[in-house]
Amino acid sequence: MDKAGDVILGGLFTINFFSVFPELSFTSEPQHPTCHGFDVVGFRQAQTMAFAIDEINRNSKLLPNMTLGYSLYDNCVKLGIGFRAAMALISGQEEQILMEESCEGRAPVLGIVGDSSSTRSIAISTVLGLYRVPMVSYFATCSCLSDRKTFPSFFRTIPSDAFQVNAMIQILKHFGWTWVGLLISDDDYGLHAARSFQSDLSLSGKSCLAYLEVLPWSNEAAELRRIVDVMKKSTAHVVIVFAHESHMINLMEEVVRQNLTGLQWLASEAWSTASMLQTSDLMPYLGGTLGIAIRRGEIPGLRDYLSEINPNIQHNNSYGNSIVNQFWEFTFQCRFAPPPVGWVENGGKLCTGKEDLRTVETEFLDISNLRPEYNVYKAVYALAYALHGLLHCKPGSGPFKEGSCATLETLQPWQLVYYLERVNFTTSFGDQVSFDENGDALPIYDIMNWLWLPDGVIGVQNVGEVKMSAFNGEQLTLDVDKIFWNFVSNKPPRSVCSEVCPPGTRMVRKKGEPECCFDCFPCAEGKVNNKTNSLECFSCPEDFWSSPQRDLCVPKKTEFLSYQEPLGICLTAASLLGTFTCAVVLGIFIYHRRTPIVRANNSELSFQLLLSLKLCFLCSLLFIGRPRLWTCQLRHAAFGISFVLCVSCILVKTMVVLAVFKASKPGGGASLKWFGVSQQRGTVLVLTSVQAAICTAWLVTYSPAPYKNTHYHNDKIVYECVVGSTVGFSVLLGYIGLLAIVSFLIAFLARNLPDNFNEAKLITFSMLIFCAVWVAFIPAYISSPGKHADAVEVFAILASSFALLVALFGPKCYIILLRPERNTKKAIMGRSTTER
Repeated sequence: MDKAGDVILGGLFTINFFSVFPELSFTSEPQHPTCHGFDVVGFRQAQTMAFAIDEINRNSKLLPNMTLGYSLYDNCVKLGIGFRAAMALISGQEEQILMEESCEGRAPVLGIVGDSSSTRSIAISTVLGLYRVPMVSYFATCSCLSDRKTFPSFFRTIPSDAFQVNAMIQILKHFGWTWVGLLISDDDYGLHAARSFQSDLSLSGKSCLAYLEVLPWSNEAAELRRIVDVMKKSTAHVVIVFAHESHMINLMEEVVRQNLTGLQWLASEAWSTASMLQTSDLMPYLGGTLGIAIRRGEIPGLRDYLSEINPNIQHNNSYGNSIVNQFWEFTFQCRFAPPPVGWVENGGKLCTGKEDLRTVETEFLDISNLRPEYNVYKAVYALAYALHGLLHCKPGSGPFKEGSCATLETLQPWQLVYYLERVNFTTSFGDQVSFDENGDALPIYDIMNWLWLPDGVIGVQNVGEVKMSAFNGEQLTLDVDKIFWNFVSNKPPRSVCSEVCPPGTRMVRKKGEPECCFDCFPCAEGKVNNKTNSLECFSCPEDFWSSPQRDLCVPKKTEFLSYQEPLGICLTAASLLGTFTCAVVLGIFIYHRRTPIVRANNSELSFQLLLSLKLCFLCSLLFIGRPRLWTCQLRHAAFGISFVLCVSCILVKTMVVLAVFKASKPGGGASLKWFGVSQQRGTVLVLTSVQAAICTAWLVTYSPAPYKNTHYHNDKIVYECVVGSTVGFSVLLGYIGLLAIVSFLIAFLARNLPDNFNEAKLITFSMLIFCAVWVAFIPAYISSPGKHADAVEVFAILASSFALLVALFGPKCYIILLRPERNTKKAIMGRSTTER
């Protein structure tokens, strides 16, 4: 289709789907290929370019005093035909066209609008780039075309696939779809999209491809069956398709045959609004599809222009007439004369050319969803504005050498490219048009959703948009409430290879599978993870432990012999009971200090012994409660000194008993001078001072200290006192044991003394119990962990203290309180004489 003008713009469009190439005999000139399978949408796009040029020619402010013409070619969806058309446009190697009566030839083609295919655009712009002839595509999206070194004169009014891929990934992130399948066409459009998709997915680290399949161009049943089998076996419920409408038609035939439902489809802009797929047969499978669509626009006056198309309006060549005739025959289902053989006989009608387009329902006049057409419209205006800027250059201030300007007569294609790179205008719809350094337009897409309308009609609704912001990058806006989901739940599907690893677990990738496929293993004890899908767990600080869910660190439980627990309460009560008992006994002895039984048993040493036993009972309280530095240092020192004081008193008391017995024999009076009151006090003091010196040396060198023991239980802190020096602790116990054994031996030797001196028997019995308790204490203490070791030591202190208190003072208190008649000198002496 041609129209004369001062400057010609070329156009490449898909008017027919199929082509037939003649056989090459090499004996005659080859015939042109023939095309068939009329594409109404492609024809509407071509007419949109014609409309835009007519509109520009009527605009007195844009390109005044100049008329634009056009030369439009059908690429027939074939690279060879489209490439040949482009070469014909820029080289002029075509049949001669008479444009005016006085002039033969044609005006130059300064730029081309097209092509719709990435593959054809790559091939054509590779050659056009050598001569810097501008080419503005309205539908070629391959990201490879942004390479300015390879395609220096290529521009486009549709966003690059790189942005479309990012838009797809934004949608995946929004709905949490991490496990998806990808189907692509076997051309530059699909292959480059797959490459970008894999690259961007790996960078995002959020989603993975369950499978990647290449759709065949032809209807290869075996290959399509295999692809649908892969889709059916996969656990991915989301399928992304970067392919053309023809690919989807072939694929859906196999999908319907195998009844593959339950999939969420994501459509690229190539088929997201394809009306041929929006049928009642396919909607059970494609319903709910989300698609990336070219920005919709409005072109005022276009519908009126389209409705005025008529085969009677003459074009400049016969092929232009044949295209309009073909459209007319397709729309009205008629044939121009002469009709094919048998057409009329079979009931076919003839076209008159007077049919009215307004009386038929045709997609051609539906301008409610102008997307590729809007891009064609913007592409034509971009070239016009570039040419306008070029022609309005003021000599001396131009952008070229020495401030020169380009003129129509001397125009070089690269000069128009210069102005095209700087184009910036706003359409009547309000969209800004400009190109970045790669020749790409401002990226913006609509998000479309396929749905059943209430009246049963199939519709495509706009549910959001994704656009590039200079400040915030890519921004996805979705009205989720409007989206129709083709599932029983009417909710977005789940599409993950592995469910999210909850807090408290770590993610371990499955061997040989994508990173989205993993197992979740609980964190080990003492380690936590409070994030989802984390690769590792982290150790808790020293005083913390993992919660049962392993999602946070909680303070470790603490263990020590506490005053609040039953064991601590019992031991405390026993200690206070012993202390109180000692005080009562001491009170009794003080009150009855002048009675024979008190005086006969060395009352001063008895008082000292009761005081030391009271200290023994009280020192046990230092072992109860949370260990502190001062309690750790004091507990063993108090224990050691108190018991040495106690045993020293018993030892001196025993020695006094022996001395008195010897003094009662002839010649034995001298032995008493060594056991006077001063000597008794001095002996007790010296023996106790030795223990005090041991404790002082121990505390100064290797002092006991509190220690947080985590070896017994990982989730528990056992507070205990470490002795600091095992030698010091052993010497302390050994000294007590030495005095106890000496006391026991001396008392044992005095066990057969007369009854009025029978306190030796009581001492023997008490020391026997004392030694037995502490001998049993050693293995029990060593084998008891944590607070139980303290409990064992307290029990040993209390048991030995009660043994001494009961054994030494029980019989005397019995006589004092219950048998006072025996608490007389006569009774004691008499009982002794009678027994002798």
